[in-house]
Amino acid sequence: MNKKIEKKPSSGGKGIVYLVGAGPGDADLITVRGLQLLRQAEVIIYDYLIPPRLVKSAQPTAELIYVGKKAGQHTLPQDHINQLLIEKSRAGKIVVRLKGGDPFIFGRGGEEAVALAETGVDFEVVPGVTAGAAAAAYAGIPITYRDLASDVAFITGHEDATRTGESQVDWPSLGRWKGTLVFYMGVKNLPMICQKLQEHGMSAVTPAAVICWGTTADQRTVVADLGSLAEAAERQEITPPSVIVVGKVVKLREQLAWFENRLLFGRRIIVTRARSQASELVEKLEELGAAVLEFPTIRIEPAEDVGPLRRAIDNIQQYQWFIFTSVNGVEAFFRHLYEAKMDSRSLSGSKICSIGPATAGRLRYFGIIPDLVPQRYVSESILQSLMEADDLAGKRILLPRAQEVRADLPEGLRKLGAVVDEVAAYRTVADEEPTEEISQAIAEDKVDWITFTSSSTVRNFLEKVELKKLAGKKFRIASIGPITSATIKEKGLKVDAEAKVYTIDGLVEAIIRAENDKK
Repeated sequence: MNKKIEKKPSSGGKGIVYLVGAGPGDADLITVRGLQLLRQAEVIIYDYLIPPRLVKSAQPTAELIYVGKKAGQHTLPQDHINQLLIEKSRAGKIVVRLKGGDPFIFGRGGEEAVALAETGVDFEVVPGVTAGAAAAAYAGIPITYRDLASDVAFITGHEDATRTGESQVDWPSLGRWKGTLVFYMGVKNLPMICQKLQEHGMSAVTPAAVICWGTTADQRTVVADLGSLAEAAERQEITPPSVIVVGKVVKLREQLAWFENRLLFGRRIIVTRARSQASELVEKLEELGAAVLEFPTIRIEPAEDVGPLRRAIDNIQQYQWFIFTSVNGVEAFFRHLYEAKMDSRSLSGSKICSIGPATAGRLRYFGIIPDLVPQRYVSESILQSLMEADDLAGKRILLPRAQEVRADLPEGLRKLGAVVDEVAAYRTVADEEPTEEISQAIAEDKVDWITFTSSSTVRNFLEKVELKKLAGKKFRIASIGPITSATIKEKGLKVDAEAKVYTIDGLVEAIIRAENDKK
C-alpha cells in the first residue's frame, strides 16, 4: 500500500523564504501547499488584506510581523521588507512571506524574489489565486467565454493619473481589445481608466463592473456600461480594494451571480464559543455567506478537583447508568478513563444516556452507542425519557459534567430514587483574548447577529461587553436552546431566534428562519 508522503519545508539549516500567495480574501482559497507552510513557519511576514483566520493558523511559537501597505500608509518601505526577509532567513529561520492574491501578479513578489536571489537566500514561490480571476468568478463573471472573450489582460490601474507620455500601459491596444480587461487597484483612477479606453476606441456602452472586497462577505458589485461606470461606482461609494472588469462577459453576471445570493450573505455574525469549539459553527455560517467575527468568551479547562471523577472511574462497575450532557464531558471522561488503563469495554453492562446528537456522536467516536437520546434536552424531558426507559429507584448514576452547572437534573434524578454521583469533568473559564475589533463593530452598530451556545457564553460575553453598550443596537440574538435562552433573558436581553433542535445545525437553521421571516 502506498503511503502518502507530506512535502515538508527544507532549509538545510540555513533558512529559507517561501513567497506564498494567500489568495484574494476568502481564507479557504489558499493552496494546500501554502497552508502547510503557514502552519510550519517560524516567521510569518504578512500583508494588509490577509484573512485573520490564516494568520491564526500559525503555530503558537511563530513570530508574526505585519508589513501591510494601504494607500498612503506603508508600515515598511519595500526595501526594508526585502532586508527583513534576508535577515530572518540568514538567522536560520523558515520564513513565510504571506502575500495577498498571487505573489507575482501586482504583488511586488518578483522584486522580493530578485532581492533574495541576489543575496544568495534560498526561496520558493507558492502561487496563489489572483484577485482578478477570483473576484470576477465570485461576482458571476467568467473572464473568458466562448464567443465573447478568447483573451484576457491583467492591468495595473494604479498608475499616477497626472503622468503624461510616460505610461507603461498600452492604452491604444487596450482600447481595441476584443476580450476581457481586468484592472487591479484602479478605483481612484476609475474615471481616467474609463476615459482612456474610450479615447482609444472602446465603445461607451461596453459592459463593465467594479467588484469591491471580492470573495469576502463584504463583496459588492456595481455593473454599468463603460461610459457611466465611474459615476455609478462613486454613487455606490465603492472603495479599495476593488477590481474592474471590462468586456462582454460582464453581461453573464445577471445569469451566473451566485456568491451574493447565498442565504446569509453580508450578515455579520458574532460567534461566542470557545475558540477550540467554534470551527464547526464558523464554517457553516461562512458557507452561507456570513462574515463571522469570533468572540471567544470561554476556554475549556480540566476541573479544579478531578479526584471525584477518578474515584468514580476506579469504581466504574457500580454504575447502572452514565449520563453525558455535553461533548466536553465525554472527552474529559474518556481521557481519565484511558489514563486509568481502561477503555469503553469498562462500561459494558451499563446503560448510556446522551443529551443531544452532538454528544451522541462524540460517544460513537469512542465506540459507545447510547441507549437513550431524549428528544428534547431540558431536564423535564430528560427525566421523563429516563423514567420510561428504566425504573431508577436504587440505581446508581454517574453524571460527569461541567464544574458549575444547574442542579435541576441531579435533583430530579434523586427524587426518582436514584443514587447520583455528580462529578466535575471539566470547567469553563473566561477567555482573556483581546476583542477590541469586535467591541468596536458592536459600538458602530455593524453586527447583525450574536450567537450563544451555552449559558456560560452569555455570562462571559457580558463580562467583556457592558450591557448598556448593547442598548439601541440593531443586532439580533440567536440561542441554541431554552436553557441558554433563559440565561439571556435573565440578563435583560431579547432572544430573536431559538434552535428547535438544540445543535449547531439547529442554531444555524434558526437564524435562517428568522432572516426569511424578516423578508
